[in-house]
Amino acid sequence: MSAFKLKSDYRPAGDQPTAIKALVEGLKAGKRDQTLLGVTGSGKTFTVANVIEKCQKPTLVIAHNKTLAAQLAAEYREFFPDAAVHYFVSYYDYYQPEAYMPVTDTYIEKEAMVNEDIERLRHAATQALLTRPDVIVVASVSCIYGLGSPVEYQKVNLKLTKREAMTRATLTRKLIAMYFERVAGDLSPGTFRALGAGVEIMPANERVIYRVDLSGGKIAKIEEIDATTREIHGTHDAMFVYPAKHYVTPKDVQDAALADMEIELAEQLKKFNAEGKLLEAERLKRRTRQDISMIREFGFCNGIENYSRHFDRRASGEPPHTLLSYFPKRKDGTPDFLTVIDESHVTVPQIGGMYAGDRARKDMLVEHGFRLPSAVDNRPLTFDEFRERVGQTLYTSATPGKFELEHSGELISQVIRPTGLVDPQIEVRPVVSGTPRTVLKGSQGPSLVNYPGQVKDFIIEAEIVTKRGARSMVTVLTKKMAEDLATFLAEKHIKVRYIHSDVKTIERIEILTDFRKGVFDVLVGVNLLREGLDLPEVELVAILDADKEGFLRSETSLIQTIGRAARNVLGRVILYADVMTGSLERAIGETNRRRAIQEAYNKEHNITPQTIKKRIHDIVGDIQRARTRAVGELVELDKAAYGGDVRKLIKDKRNQMHEAADKLDFETAALIRDEIQKLEEKGKKNKYGT
Repeated sequence: MSAFKLKSDYRPAGDQPTAIKALVEGLKAGKRDQTLLGVTGSGKTFTVANVIEKCQKPTLVIAHNKTLAAQLAAEYREFFPDAAVHYFVSYYDYYQPEAYMPVTDTYIEKEAMVNEDIERLRHAATQALLTRPDVIVVASVSCIYGLGSPVEYQKVNLKLTKREAMTRATLTRKLIAMYFERVAGDLSPGTFRALGAGVEIMPANERVIYRVDLSGGKIAKIEEIDATTREIHGTHDAMFVYPAKHYVTPKDVQDAALADMEIELAEQLKKFNAEGKLLEAERLKRRTRQDISMIREFGFCNGIENYSRHFDRRASGEPPHTLLSYFPKRKDGTPDFLTVIDESHVTVPQIGGMYAGDRARKDMLVEHGFRLPSAVDNRPLTFDEFRERVGQTLYTSATPGKFELEHSGELISQVIRPTGLVDPQIEVRPVVSGTPRTVLKGSQGPSLVNYPGQVKDFIIEAEIVTKRGARSMVTVLTKKMAEDLATFLAEKHIKVRYIHSDVKTIERIEILTDFRKGVFDVLVGVNLLREGLDLPEVELVAILDADKEGFLRSETSLIQTIGRAARNVLGRVILYADVMTGSLERAIGETNRRRAIQEAYNKEHNITPQTIKKRIHDIVGDIQRARTRAVGELVELDKAAYGGDVRKLIKDKRNQMHEAADKLDFETAALIRDEIQKLEEKGKKNKYGT
């Protein structure tokens, strides 16, 4: 029986059958790299899912941000409901790395807020890779950062078997040795509590309680209990418990690591003293010896990851273990899994750029005595190291980058959309106002006599689109321009909002949801209007100053932005430019090429394109409205259901938060978390009468 069994109401159509066949044949022929050039809306994820089913290999899918990774994980879960599809991203809700700025003599302490649910999902991913073959892990670039050794992690697992001789004290010691925390109250992943003759355990990878009955000096019973309702789901004859942390260090290894740290400290102090860096020497000595004392006493210290080279027993410069270390290998040590890099034109450069930035920051800390030199080996992989550790690789993008083009040979094209939707029509109009002069070859649109200029012309076009009940998007070059243009449009009585990188994630989601609902008609942005936005209501996309060559007006960026109008049957794009740059020519040429192919396919198969109908997910919805109410009002509103019991209300809210996280809906989970915090603050005030 196949490990991966694709389940879908869809069947490959358009270019998909040809693309699937070519990719599978390439994998069987041993090709190292292949690139799927798939236009927006062509079903690239569905194509890759078919390839996974046919090649039957564990798969790593890498996306360039957490939101896109969550979206992909949800899609793969729908395609493979019986397989283990997991989500692996950085577990920090907030992360400020340790840094030192010598110009202002400013040291910045590391600050981080760990997301418990994401940490649980990370454990679920690594445990699945070690225990079953049908695994797909959708990850961000955090997959190239340090993680504990899979050998040590797997070595320390605990198997509990019914009728096995075991006392409560023995089990308690074993769990503590595996970094489980003993608690007296509610359990959370990676904790346990002792009750009477039994021990209740919540593994690090799930939110289920296992009650181990230890009557008579042996394991009498193992029950699986619902963490919320306390209902017994069933009993087990045996269960495996994995460590609560990815970093597992046996006592002898810890002792050896601490000894090496002492030696390295002595060498670095000698170097600093010889160079006359007395301040740096004193700073390093004080911090490192304090950390050594903490580790020796408690097995942990703040910033322990900076000593990971010693605990992993790695040589200087040797790369760390990462998520890639958990994927299967052949007998000769070569990777035996499939790697898919989504939106590769963005993700590949992101993977390649992580090492240099991290190294520069660490070198500064080492130079000024904040860290031992070995801290630089707590790092992400270099791009070459990443390449050595991944299997055969598929790159997917509508605009493949230089690396993919150089390494993949002939691209596998997926231009035809099964929906029949064609790429948008493109018009080119001048930037400046005035009368006709030598303008762009191929300029289209209205007569240029008394042409009002790009902004006023866009207003005219946007108002036409709004009257039809559709939406318009316009991209500019800077955040300041986005804000100024939004203000100007609002003064013209146009319902408008802007979006750029300074707008918080939750607010961005609210803005996009309102945009789809028609709360406002025009969205202004910079480059956040490119990858990952699915807005079928958008009929018009305008690109101001399209002839300003650079990152935001490169061929790749232009094609991606043009693609935002490809989900609406009336989609069109206006490029405002006074000079026909090479990027413009290539972007227009490629879009027209794709459009012609799709139109020919539609004609041959008698397809009438229809605008994509997509349900508007109100991610914030009722939760956001509840969030804005005073906590007192919220309690009063739920009084009938909870009898004013804030504790019960908080418990239910916490369960809702975890359910949202399980569905990878982290925006909703974050909103519920904010509600819980407000409710807890209200409870404290009532308790202390403040």
